[in-house]
Amino acid sequence: MDTFSAAVMLFLIMDPLGNLPIFMSVLRHVEPKRRRAVLVRELVFALAIMMLFLFTGEAILNFLNLRTESVSIAGGIILFLIAIKMIFPSPGGTLNHDAGQEPFVVPLAIPLIAGPSVLAALLLLSHSDPTRMTDWTIALVAAWAVSSLILLSSGICHRILGERGLIAVERLMGMVLVMLSVQMFLDGVAAYLK
Repeated sequence: MDTFSAAVMLFLIMDPLGNLPIFMSVLRHVEPKRRRAVLVRELVFALAIMMLFLFTGEAILNFLNLRTESVSIAGGIILFLIAIKMIFPSPGGTLNHDAGQEPFVVPLAIPLIAGPSVLAALLLLSHSDPTRMTDWTIALVAAWAVSSLILLSSGICHRILGERGLIAVERLMGMVLVMLSVQMFLDGVAAYLK
C-alpha cells in the first residue's frame, strides 16, 4: 500500500462527513466563541492518540506474536464491517453525552476521530512495513488534516451538502472502503497461501 492509499483509507475510516451531525450535536451546548477551541483541542488529542498507536503498533503485535497475514486478513474483515455500517447505518446512532457539558476527549477525540477502527488500521500499517513509518506518519497526518478541515468548517459543509448530501457522501465513502477492505483481505490470503 502506498502513502496516498493509506491516507485515503484512514480518511475514509475517520469518516468526518458522517460524523459532522454528531459533532454539531455534541458542540451545540458549548458557547459559540468556545466551540472552535474545543474542537481544535479534541482534534489534537485524537492525533496524539493515533500517533501513539502507530508507533507502538509493531511492539504490540510482536508481543502478541501475530503474523502480517493474519493482521491483514483481520484488518480487511474489520474495515469491511465498518464500511457496511457506513452504507447501511443503524437507526438512532446517538451518543450518550450530557447536554450542557463541554466534551473532553470522549466522545469527540475517542471514539469519533480516533475510533477502534482507525487504531486497528494504524496497527495494521505499522505491522505491514515498519520500515515505512515516515510514510505512515505522512498518511495519518494528511488524513487527519483533511478531516480536521472538514470538521472545522462543519457549518459550511452542512449548508452546502445538506442532510441528504452528507448521507450520500458517507455511503459513497463506505463503498470505496468496501473495495479497500476486500483488497486488504485478498492480499492477506495471497500472502498466507505463498
